[in-house]
Amino acid sequence: MRLKSYFADTIEEAIGQARRELGSDAMLVNSKRSGAEARHLGAYEVVCAGGNETRNQNAELGRSPSPKPAPPMDRLSQDVTELKQQMENLALTLARSGGAMTGIASDPELSKLFAMLTDADVYADLAYEVIVRMTTPVTLEGLRTELGKLLSVDSQLGCGPETQPAPRVVALVGPPGSGKTTTLVKLALAYGFTSRKRSQILTLDTYRIAAADELQSYAAILGIGCEVLETTQALAQALGEHRDKDLILIDTPGLASEEMEGFEELGQFLASYPSIDTHLVLGASMRTSDLRRMAERYEIFGPRKLIFTRLDETETFGPILSQSVRMGKPVSFLSRGQRIPEDLEPARRETILDLVLKTEPAARSRFGTAAA
Repeated sequence: MRLKSYFADTIEEAIGQARRELGSDAMLVNSKRSGAEARHLGAYEVVCAGGNETRNQNAELGRSPSPKPAPPMDRLSQDVTELKQQMENLALTLARSGGAMTGIASDPELSKLFAMLTDADVYADLAYEVIVRMTTPVTLEGLRTELGKLLSVDSQLGCGPETQPAPRVVALVGPPGSGKTTTLVKLALAYGFTSRKRSQILTLDTYRIAAADELQSYAAILGIGCEVLETTQALAQALGEHRDKDLILIDTPGLASEEMEGFEELGQFLASYPSIDTHLVLGASMRTSDLRRMAERYEIFGPRKLIFTRLDETETFGPILSQSVRMGKPVSFLSRGQRIPEDLEPARRETILDLVLKTEPAARSRFGTAAA
């Protein structure tokens, strides 16, 4: 079994190249827009898998396979994570029906929609699952319907029904630079101060220089309490002391991979405390491989929902949908900048689908460069 990339101006043309070299059973593994360094080779890079039968037959008959451009040498130094992702996609594809994938490649409308999803950086396995569910007639609206069935949103703060007694306790976790603290202040203003709810901020972020001071300054402006804590035990005690509040917001430190080891206790506490609604904050502009890795790393905190920030720094929004589906967790809020609280909005299914499929310019314009 061989795994090889082909470059062409259309996905169908690239698959044709693969079948001429790898054999008629060559299967599509992944497709994406070519990077800047390889764009002169073709608009798309298509990864296909197949056997060596055709190549061997050609050699025996003295024929050479159809010539095609070789990928640039710097592709040999591609990120190991990307190679791993391709191998995962290969394993997934081989486990499926080759006929179904061939059907996508042979149908111009299905190929077009599949390319739309991969252009949006929707994970390849998810794009496949969605496309094979499509029924005739194949339309963009049908694709939107299928994606909508998979996507879930939930912007309610706190666990349980709205009738549940106070306090509503919300914790934000996430990697450094994801915008946790700014998002927490936006939530405090929009859902605490503006709603006249008795609110309290608890922060365990004593690792970042002046982080607690910054949060205390915001809290003072809003006229709400802010307490700096250093241990999980102190957090448990503070939750008891502030049980008369309506809304408690918990800020946590952004942790690099080498710093995660000492926070198992906090992770277990947040994951097991029944009334804490933990949201994982992720930057929408992160590389897909980094986004996956961060999501896996922060599973120890038991996040119930996902918040995506920095939407103004990217033009591809497929990872928002993909990561939500992959983790089986709803998206709660979307954020696009630093303005408080204007740049935070509750996640809506229609908004996310508009961003992924680029079907509603009016909605996309709210997210800066994504409207271009």
